[in-house]
Amino acid sequence: MTRLMVTILCAAAAAFSAAPAMAAEQCAARADMIKALGEKFRENPTALGVVNRNVIVEVFVSDQGTWTILASDTRGQSCVVSVGEGWESAVTTAALPGT
Repeated sequence: MTRLMVTILCAAAAAFSAAPAMAAEQCAARADMIKALGEKFRENPTALGVVNRNVIVEVFVSDQGTWTILASDTRGQSCVVSVGEGWESAVTTAALPGT
């Protein structure tokens, strides 16, 4: 899990330091990104984490299992960090004595 978080944080940092041509393809205003994720993919916010005082990482997931990870800054700019299919939320259950 730690390796995954390091990978996500590095990708988020790279997204905000990307070359302008690349950034134009992967970045947009946060409101526009959220609207597009909802309309095109039916993805809704599921989780978020603070990278630093200027950037948060958000995970959007659909009922069909598609997912998108966004890095959003304090200026309202969001960049796609990663996308995929087959998202499954982990379910934690307590072990009962004797099981």
